[in-house]
Amino acid sequence: MSALPTTFSEPVHIAVIGGTGIESLVHDGFVPAAVLTPTTPWGAPSSPINILRTATGVPIAFLSRHGVHHELTPSEVPNLANISALRAIGVRTVLAFSAVGSLQEDIRPRDFVIPDQIIDRTKGIRPHTFFEKGIVGHVGFADPFDAGLTAIVAKTAEKLEGGAKLHVGGTVICMEGPAFSTRAESKMYRSWGGSVINMSALPESKLAREAEMAYVMVCMSTDYDCWKTDEPPVDVAVVMGNMKQNGENAKRVMVAVLEELALEQHEDLVKGRHLEGASKWANCTKPEGVTADARQRIEFLFPGYFN
Repeated sequence: MSALPTTFSEPVHIAVIGGTGIESLVHDGFVPAAVLTPTTPWGAPSSPINILRTATGVPIAFLSRHGVHHELTPSEVPNLANISALRAIGVRTVLAFSAVGSLQEDIRPRDFVIPDQIIDRTKGIRPHTFFEKGIVGHVGFADPFDAGLTAIVAKTAEKLEGGAKLHVGGTVICMEGPAFSTRAESKMYRSWGGSVINMSALPESKLAREAEMAYVMVCMSTDYDCWKTDEPPVDVAVVMGNMKQNGENAKRVMVAVLEELALEQHEDLVKGRHLEGASKWANCTKPEGVTADARQRIEFLFPGYFN
């Protein structure tokens, strides 16, 4: 088999970010088209960006959040490079997948959750914004996940027969890691109304919003964290075992959603037209105050925005 091209001239509007258990996008109906290794002002993304075409010819980008071999901890993921690299090739819609621990009895291992809120329990050690070091912007984040995209994902996933149980709505607690929670922390998160817990929702979702991308996260429950005292606390073996069992369901959801989003009727959503200009008007820095370095960085993300 000949090597794939390392360039791709068409804009790619839809991307999948795969997490634990979903390190590649392999499907009989998708045809590999290119492998990109872009650089950004924030460095290189966590993996090459694989471009594939759907059965109808629509290009899709795939990026592995933790690296090709899962070598990056959640705190080491180069989120700014990941999101800016995807934005630069035309991506305006992101379908993210993540393994999560359940904080509620009714969300069983191997269930799927599409959350609508986040509580941030990271500890300030992750670079988390494009608007810094010479330019300031305050982007609205009241509703972290795109409502229109969530509705499409939920409706499409619910149609699949024999799939995992789907929970639409709920709060994901994003913790620092890489160690799992203490029992005291897990019980506290439950008292806050947390539905599931992971280590990857932030700053990924916040950066996607700053980059004017529609973003949704499909969470795959692998365990009951450690609050449930009538069973052993979570460990990697449990997580990976349930991810392996649930992997087929996850890929079925992914493929069905991608095929739905490729339909012409979703063009405005997929191109993020409802988010266009949001970050431009969030900028608070006067033109004369924007440093040359900041202007160069932001120009990569938003060509022509702040000229």
